[in-house]
Amino acid sequence: MKYLGLDLGEKSLGVAISESGIIASNLLTIRFGSKEFLYAAKELEKVVKQYHIDVLVLGLPKHMNNDLGEKGQMVLDFKALIESMMQVKVELIDERLSTKSALRMLSDSNKKYEKQRALKDEVAAQVILQNYLDGKGFKL
Repeated sequence: MKYLGLDLGEKSLGVAISESGIIASNLLTIRFGSKEFLYAAKELEKVVKQYHIDVLVLGLPKHMNNDLGEKGQMVLDFKALIESMMQVKVELIDERLSTKSALRMLSDSNKKYEKQRALKDEVAAQVILQNYLDGKGFKL
């Protein structure tokens, strides 16, 4: 099975991939106008077809008290949109602190600040996907 991990923001969609079902790697960031989610979904559809993806793992942001806020609803709406466009399984996973983990990983990488900021969304998607794979028992 092939997986994509997704970290959705208001202007970007971080994308990570696992072709083995064991290790996630950052892939790309889809940038779009503020809340232009249809454009993001169409670009994502191209990636799904290109890599023959079986499962999308979409990070669901929750507040620390487990409530869904505005961003959580945004993700649920995006999930419904991509499910209406593509014949691919979409799994939701709690993404709390994934961006902070991604920024910590990048700061340890000796990359310049600008490069860190450019990669943060796709590395957050990598964290989301790796957490999903680890939770499924796909470990080395």
